[in-house]
Amino acid sequence: MREAREVFKEQFMKVPLLDLKAQYESLRGEIEPALKDIFESQYFIMGPAVKECETAVAEYCRTAHAVGVSSGTDALLIALMAEGVGPGDEVITTPYTFFATAGSIARTGATPVFVDIDPVSFNIHPAAIERRITKRTKVIMPVHLYGQMADMDPIMELADRHHLVVIEDAAQAIGAEYKGRRAGSIGHYGCFSFFPSKNLGGFGDGGMVVTGDAGRAEKLAMLRNHGMSPKYYHRLVGGNFRLDTLQAAVVAIKLRHLDAWSRGRQANAGRYGKLFAEAGLVDKGLVRLPQ
Repeated sequence: MREAREVFKEQFMKVPLLDLKAQYESLRGEIEPALKDIFESQYFIMGPAVKECETAVAEYCRTAHAVGVSSGTDALLIALMAEGVGPGDEVITTPYTFFATAGSIARTGATPVFVDIDPVSFNIHPAAIERRITKRTKVIMPVHLYGQMADMDPIMELADRHHLVVIEDAAQAIGAEYKGRRAGSIGHYGCFSFFPSKNLGGFGDGGMVVTGDAGRAEKLAMLRNHGMSPKYYHRLVGGNFRLDTLQAAVVAIKLRHLDAWSRGRQANAGRYGKLFAEAGLVDKGLVRLPQ
């Protein structure tokens, strides 16, 4: 029995959770020429690929504007900065998320205010939000997890009623939908990460903020480049939050394949669900399938 366990462990360890090497091999013919063009142009900062990536992401997310930034964390931070969030302000969010959500709030000097999650979706529970709204509340920051978006209609109704801004932390939810609307397109801002392990990942750090508001998009574009517009005229105190041209080129190429990859994951999930059910694991309560 012990020997069998060791054999199983040895075989199991050979199966990677995420095989980025295989993904790269399938895209090598698209990615390498695009990177070669950038190497030859030496246009590494705000090159044409950045605008092309922004246009593609905005279209995919069904929003009017997209602004490329240096990471998903910086996407959250710059959206908060654009709204003037700072010391004395409160931002309502969920504790069931990666550290960057609360960390970005804390970096502005504001206070993260946590509310409970829905035990089924694991996303922020809209009914718990209103109880935590105070005169200091400025933003609601829902997080979309596991391909399931937060229940956005009641969240937006609360925000409208209390004159609050909604920043969607959609770092791992690009392409997810809620009642026919894409992640990032419902709130005032949607923030994405292109960390390599995300369902849409680059070859390093990168991120994007989408918005339907032209004024907000213009402010984001200034903030990511030291508040500069036009060149060397600094209207705001921003930061160096630009999306790298190389990352933009990789993300734009991968975006073309995202829907096919998502369908593949859904098919795999369906197969697992079928096998779990056939094995009686669902009936025994050992596995809970998504609703």
